[in-house]
Amino acid sequence: MFDALDSLTQRVAPADARWTLRAMDEVSETLTVRQGVAEAPQRCRDTGVMVSVSRAGGLGHAATADLSEAGLADAFDRAGRMARAVAGRMVFDPADLPAVTARGRYEGVVQRPLRAMGLGERLALLHEVCAQAGDDARIVDRLASLLTVQFEQLLLTSDGGRSEQRWSQTMPHVQATAHVGGVTQTRSSAGQYNGWCQQGGLEVLERARFATEGARVAAEAIELAMAPPCPGGTMDVLLMPDQMMLQIHESIGHPLELDRILGDERNFAGTSFVTLDMFGHYAYGSELLNVTYDPTRPEQIASFGFDDEGEPAQRRHLIENGILKRPLGGAVSLARARAMRPDLEGVATARASSWNRAPIDRMSNLNIEPGTSTLAEMIASIELGVMLHTNVSWSIDDSRNKFQFGCEAGRMIRHGKLAELVRDPSYRGISANFWRSLAMVGDESTFAVMGTPYCGKGEPSQMVRVGHAAPACKFSRVAVVGSAA
Repeated sequence: MFDALDSLTQRVAPADARWTLRAMDEVSETLTVRQGVAEAPQRCRDTGVMVSVSRAGGLGHAATADLSEAGLADAFDRAGRMARAVAGRMVFDPADLPAVTARGRYEGVVQRPLRAMGLGERLALLHEVCAQAGDDARIVDRLASLLTVQFEQLLLTSDGGRSEQRWSQTMPHVQATAHVGGVTQTRSSAGQYNGWCQQGGLEVLERARFATEGARVAAEAIELAMAPPCPGGTMDVLLMPDQMMLQIHESIGHPLELDRILGDERNFAGTSFVTLDMFGHYAYGSELLNVTYDPTRPEQIASFGFDDEGEPAQRRHLIENGILKRPLGGAVSLARARAMRPDLEGVATARASSWNRAPIDRMSNLNIEPGTSTLAEMIASIELGVMLHTNVSWSIDDSRNKFQFGCEAGRMIRHGKLAELVRDPSYRGISANFWRSLAMVGDESTFAVMGTPYCGKGEPSQMVRVGHAAPACKFSRVAVVGSAA
């Protein structure tokens, strides 16, 4: 796709400044069958280039969808003029940024390419899954959908850096809504905003058990509509991976974004209760808490070889044995933060949502490492508690500290045994206090790789896909907000 860009860039890029060029090509397809009726297929291709120019204490960006020599020359000219306009007025000196010299290629693993199943076959599969959910008159709404995305990206720098990356993402989704006796409940395969997000091709459908999900989701929606409301009170909670995903995202991921800690998001998506002086000693959670930034797991949706600033991506601990180690901060934020914390370490996770957005600090793959407890052991350890599945709602303050999260389904645990299903469960807490109550961490048998396609941040707004993998985890003495009258 970008074969000519190397030579074109060398002809038009400024010789008297540092620069980068990031080209991106994204092809997406969305297929949906709702109530047995196929909606119009949506296909989109989005291609363009973002360039940056750094000179004389200024840094400028410009984007273009015109990949001709004239289009690239104009983009570099606009970025150069922007750099001159802001020279001496920035909160950091772009000259402090490290040289981007990494060269390499990353190719996502695809075992069964999407093209192995034709459009008609994919729609037939969606019809079948949707039909599974429609065998009972108590199901009032049902849908099956499939979002697939193919990416190609090229990054060139004046320092000699060159990284080329390709990957495919597959996101299946099933949802059913039941109405029984005046009560309406919705159950989904992994979250109503889609939690089955992985890299790969048709093999992702197999890992998600997509072909049989319609029947399961519908049966559980009906069961939920007939279930009693969740009781409230202080009790243990056992969060399953499809709820751990949201817990990690909101109360670890966003608070650790370095640009947020530095105040960049204050007037839009909020700030963070985390401060620069906490890194290296702050007890973010119990000693069982180990959180990694891991771009190396091949099936996880935000795995890559290089971030969007061209830095090589490597697995790193953000929290180790409960102690806060490093933030989610790329080269630009680190250059600013090190004026106050010269010893601060970051990770290569600067990302942009598209070719017309500049990279900012983002979550990528943010995971909790497995522990040693089996699911049976965690259940047996709970005298009174609730097992919680699948996020459905979230509320958290603008410093990512106090929160209340709701789930699709809960199952009570009494005297070390699973008991009745309950509907509309939710729980609340304060981020660090909550993670310090982590009492047991599930082993590999409880571990699941999930993600979200809708993480928003930045001005102008950017939406990126984020991976979260986690085992089941037990938390002690949590405030459960019941829905019982």
